[in-house]
Parts: sequence; C-alpha cells; structure tokens
Amino acid sequence: MEVLIGKKLGMTQVFEESGSLTPVSVIQAGPCPIVQVKTPDRDGYSAIQIGFGEIRDKRVSKPLKGHFKAGDVSLCRILKEVRVDDASQFKVGESLDVKIFEGSEKVHVAGEAKGRGFAGTIKRHKFQRGPKTHGSKNIREPGSVGMCATPSRIFKGKRLPGRLGGQRATVKNLRIVQIDPENNLLFVEGAIPGANDGFVFVSKA
Repeated sequence: MEVLIGKKLGMTQVFEESGSLTPVSVIQAGPCPIVQVKTPDRDGYSAIQIGFGEIRDKRVSKPLKGHFKAGDVSLCRILKEVRVDDASQFKVGESLDVKIFEGSEKVHVAGEAKGRGFAGTIKRHKFQRGPKTHGSKNIREPGSVGMCATPSRIFKGKRLPGRLGGQRATVKNLRIVQIDPENNLLFVEGAIPGANDGFVFVSKA
C-alpha cells in the first residue's frame, strides 16, 4: 500500500537533529478506512477503495449510503481507488494510517492548486514587461502573437492570458522530516499544492 488521502493543515518549521531549521508542510494523513476490495476473480484487477473525511448524512446520496453500509463503514467525504499487487491481504473496514510511510524517505503530494482567476502573461507565464519610458505602450501586454499570411492563425498551446490555478498539481520527491503516528501527522519539507484544509493524495516516491 503506497497511497493515502490526507488534509493539508498548514505550514510550520521544525528544528532537526543537525540543528537546522526546516520549513515543513503538515499533512493529516489518514486514518483511511477500506470501503471496498476488488479482486482479479471478481473485478478483473486488484485494487482497494479508501475513504477519508467526515460528511453529514444528508449530503450523501442513497446509492452511496448503500455502498458504505455494505462494508459497514462510516460515511466518508472523499473516496479513492488505489491499485495494489495483492488485494486479498486487505479487508473491508480496516483502517490505514500514516504508519505506512515509516521507513520511506520521500513522498509525492498531489492536490488541487489554489485558483488565481484570470491572469495575464506576466503572472501566468512569468513574462517580462516592456519599458515604461520613451512612449512605450507595451508595459504588461503579451506583445505580438499573430502569424503571417501563412498560416494566418495562432497555434494551439500559445502562452496567452487565461485561467491560472484551480487544477490538479503534483509536487514530487518531498523529504519526510517527521512522522507523528499518534496524531496521524506527516511533516514534509517544503510547500504542497492547495489551500489549508484542502484534500491531498500522498504516495511513496
């Protein structure tokens, strides 16, 4: 098992044994109950479905309530299916926690990046601005983007103003600084995607 669902709690800093001060992101990784087990005989592949987070009863549809009731698992806000080599070693109702990362040095963290709205090329693509002096009117504009008579259009993928953020982003190879099994907390070096209290997916590197 190499993936857990978690929640970003925020950032802080930790003194390591060497005496260095390290900025860390704090993730509440688990507990994640196993809601469903899929086997090759019945489903054609090996996987388990894990859940995370609390949700009110009235916000869950009847079919989904029956799905949780079949496994005798409490309602979860988010579900994720994870491929495993051997699903037979897992049982519905068991809970996975941050202990699965003990012995690992690095993790990948994926989440939904903060939405920044409509942004220009300077903020979105790190373009440089034009000069502000000598009558220049190209201060924060993208500049010339058109083609000549052939092909008389703009190719797809051109870096232009548009929506920034609000999409799935992954930060890879973050070093594990500390693990708190009692409180299911994972401290990783550096920043991770998303706002505080946002859901993230943590996997072994």
